[in-house]
Amino acid sequence: MSTWRELVFTVAAERVEAWSDALLDAGALSVQAEDADADSPDEQAMFGEPGLPAPQAGWQRTRLRALLPEGGDPSTLLSAAGAATGDAAPADWSIARFDDRDWVRASQAQFEPIAIGDRLLVTPTWHVDAPAPEGVVRLVLDPGLAFGTGSHPTTRMCLGWIARDLRGGERVIDYGCGSGILAIAAALLGAGEVLATDIDPQALASTRDNALANGATVRVLGTDEPLGSADVVLANILANPLKVLAPALAGLLRPGGRLVLAGLLERQIDEVSACYPTVDLKVVDIVEGWACLAGRRIR
Repeated sequence: MSTWRELVFTVAAERVEAWSDALLDAGALSVQAEDADADSPDEQAMFGEPGLPAPQAGWQRTRLRALLPEGGDPSTLLSAAGAATGDAAPADWSIARFDDRDWVRASQAQFEPIAIGDRLLVTPTWHVDAPAPEGVVRLVLDPGLAFGTGSHPTTRMCLGWIARDLRGGERVIDYGCGSGILAIAAALLGAGEVLATDIDPQALASTRDNALANGATVRVLGTDEPLGSADVVLANILANPLKVLAPALAGLLRPGGRLVLAGLLERQIDEVSACYPTVDLKVVDIVEGWACLAGRRIR
């Protein structure tokens, strides 16, 4: 088994791009940047919610990991990169080692079948040989470019609502469908008609492919196409889009229709709920700090 080596050191945020390019030019096979203060009180968020600016342009202290070629000399690589950047070579560099492994198998091991109540089992394709319990619907889905594998708390909570509260025969809209997992689950569990929409073309393509693979009937539409009204509207996105889209999402509900919202943190419950005065939203679940709200249209 091969052993790989990484040259590891810390640079300031404004020098990350220069050092990364210089390391690659000097022969590094790859360069990875990460927060040098991760998992500490000084850890810094790098991305903001859609519609909001990022908290900052990058991590103030960034750890670079440069993968060395076989037999590569780290001192030579570091000196060459330093000369190209015009910066002094950092004195605190170190070498990290790790063994080669079956990376595909290791990645697949992160995704096991996920039981949702007693009605639904979300299964990646490499586990389809395992029999599903009697009376349980299997939804086959692999990780992909679009969000939604069932492993994230927000997705699990929405799936739980579908498995528990969908009665059958409803017209359902999955707004911000991602991988299509919620729309497919609704179709497999008895919804009368299911529509899925997203602003991301990759999400629409993923939803079509995943629905076909599961034998589920789901109409996939762009957000500029008319959706009509629905008995159930599902929206697993983020707090800021949920607030901005409140009039549109509430407007899709038929009288007495039910709205399910996820993607918001527990501390954002009140501010999101306040944007939906025509829906009697209640907290139905909280998992790992994430909340799921659901309620009926009251006017």
